[in-house]
Amino acid sequence: MEAAAKQAEAAAAQRQIDAFVADMERRGVSPEPLQASLLNGRRVKSDQVGWYLNAAHTIAIGPGGQYFSLVVPGSASARWRGVSVPASPPPLVVARGGRDGESGDLRDFLARASAAYTL
Repeated sequence: MEAAAKQAEAAAAQRQIDAFVADMERRGVSPEPLQASLLNGRRVKSDQVGWYLNAAHTIAIGPGGQYFSLVVPGSASARWRGVSVPASPPPLVVARGGRDGESGDLRDFLARASAAYTL
């Protein structure tokens, strides 16, 4: 039952993400190269492009509707080579259980990102 609930949540979140991507494309807002944060806090290039959803640049959406968590483990060589960031199932609540301002409804994060990329 838990797996089915997670699949249903991901499907509902994906519909919101797909609408966000369509809106960004309709407005001509191109995705940008994404950077990831290593566990030690260092920012490095990643192999993905997309739109950041939060001010900390730790979550993003790819142009194909992928959801990326941009906090990843990495080796010392990641500083020069960059990192590979896999997509993960999208949640309806971003950073569930996190601090205020860092967690919330996916819909709110998408709306703020849409507004930020409009400016």
